[in-house]
Amino acid sequence: MAHQSLYRRYRPRRFDELKGQEHVVRVLRNAVREDRVGHAYLFSGPRGTGKTSSARILAKVLNCEQPEDGEPCGRCASCVAVDAGSSFDVHELDAASNNGVDNIRELIERASYTTTGRHKVYILDEVHMLSRAAEAALLKTLEEPPPHVVFVLATTDPQKVSPTIRSRTQHLEFHLLPAEELEAHVRWVAADAGLAVSDEAIEAVLHMGAGSARDTLSALDQVVAAGGVAPELVPLDELVEGLVETDPGRAVAALAAALHSGRDARSLAEELIAHLRDGFLLLVAPDLVQLPDRRRAVVADQAERLGLPGTVRAMEVLGEVLVELRHAPDPRVLLDVALVKLTNVDADSSPSALLARIEKLERALAAAPTSTAPAGPGAPGAPTSAADAGEGTRRARLGSAVPSAASPPEPEMPAAPPPEAAAPAAAPEHTRPAPTPEPPASATAESAAGPSRDELTLAWADDLLPRLSRQAKPVLAAARWVDTDAGVALAVPNEPHRARCEQHRAELEGALATYFGRPVTVTFVVEGASIGGGAGTGRDNPGPAGRTAAGGSPARSRREPDPEPDPDESIDPAELVNAAPEHDLAPLERVAQAFPGAEFVEEG
Repeated sequence: MAHQSLYRRYRPRRFDELKGQEHVVRVLRNAVREDRVGHAYLFSGPRGTGKTSSARILAKVLNCEQPEDGEPCGRCASCVAVDAGSSFDVHELDAASNNGVDNIRELIERASYTTTGRHKVYILDEVHMLSRAAEAALLKTLEEPPPHVVFVLATTDPQKVSPTIRSRTQHLEFHLLPAEELEAHVRWVAADAGLAVSDEAIEAVLHMGAGSARDTLSALDQVVAAGGVAPELVPLDELVEGLVETDPGRAVAALAAALHSGRDARSLAEELIAHLRDGFLLLVAPDLVQLPDRRRAVVADQAERLGLPGTVRAMEVLGEVLVELRHAPDPRVLLDVALVKLTNVDADSSPSALLARIEKLERALAAAPTSTAPAGPGAPGAPTSAADAGEGTRRARLGSAVPSAASPPEPEMPAAPPPEAAAPAAAPEHTRPAPTPEPPASATAESAAGPSRDELTLAWADDLLPRLSRQAKPVLAAARWVDTDAGVALAVPNEPHRARCEQHRAELEGALATYFGRPVTVTFVVEGASIGGGAGTGRDNPGPAGRTAAGGSPARSRREPDPEPDPDESIDPAELVNAAPEHDLAPLERVAQAFPGAEFVEEG
């Protein structure tokens, strides 16, 4: 007798032999027991979960001569014929290869004939492969079949089944088997068949089966044929270790070894994403992971070391690569580049990579050792004021070192003045900008303890600007957050722009307080100016007594003209005025005014 594969030999023949589908068994058994069987069912679920086997068991019990509590007896002529595949009351049709309208019309014609048994059962496998014309031909008969006909439609992709077909059936969904239940089933099959299989081989079989009972038993057949030795799996652990250790060479070498073993680049990327997904679920929802205990511990350790942000970023990058692999001339290049980006964020300029670098800095700052001993007012390195304490907090947040008393900072040397302003004299009072008042120490400490420049920059364009009104948004859109000696400030191009921004200070501070959950004080500065002095100018303005360094001639007594307006500066509609009457002239009239005495002639 020819060898029979394990999945055929141990195929369920009763409802109580169906593994992992108790919800489906309960519905079908109660329907048979209470004589409430529907005229059409739709079985959907992953491959190898028992859809076709359940349809055959239902057909067997519907024609069984002596059913026992909703189960077929398995001994009568009808049950034996169904098991042997020779029953005239059960018809199976593969819709993947018989998907034309003529095949469905033939099926409908045979369904109208009477049967020797009580019911005639039609099993249509992969029903989502039917053409639209075939679905239309089946629709009327499926809605009102003959009283002795039951349709069972099976599919692995219910979304592709027409909604009109689904609405006329009772939809039952089959699930993948839990790892513990599938492992118990594999060990029972191995013991019943007298197979010697090691624990490592069983673990490999469960990994290859991925929750499918049929695929798992097929993998067990392969292991037994190889002498009970576990097959060599794809080195996904080595790939993940390269991601965890941020070692591009290790990751690329593991990828090359996997591809050299004959694995397809696309399938390898899919398996790697599935591996990372298991780690992701172990971090956020461990109950959803179906893995053996030993394998579960390995994946959990990798996920903890990689971290939730790193795991999510790896899944996103590999998912994008998986889409591009369809049209890539050499898929290996895309995978190599993706692994290098994941293991070296400096080689990736995407927003997710920049966020990963920021998170890495935050983790490094959080792990930095800090002194827990309180420092008195006179202790070395202790801040002398609230402003100094706020400044130290802000610098520590941004990653800069706070100078200690042992190494005091060198005083900043003033920059050399430009040649034409070597000896500026005092400018008249009416030409001097109003000095910006220094904030009190408490306000400086509060501002320094506020959000950092990186936090404000990340939230500025996407979260903060949309919260502003239509009047404030164009004025503040050209500003950017900068670091100054007094804290983080909003820099604008020139002094008039700063004055306009001051009009919207209250609205901006309200939006910042709403977003960050605490009061935030905003300081406006001009690009290139210091916040301490001259915050409102950003350029030198020598007085009338000023001298140039080159010739010593007196400087011009009148004020320098204002610079040309920035063409990119936002325009406030409220400041627009009507044009002068001369601008209403027609183009020809303007030409006549520009060239007195000219005459207009028409070309023949």
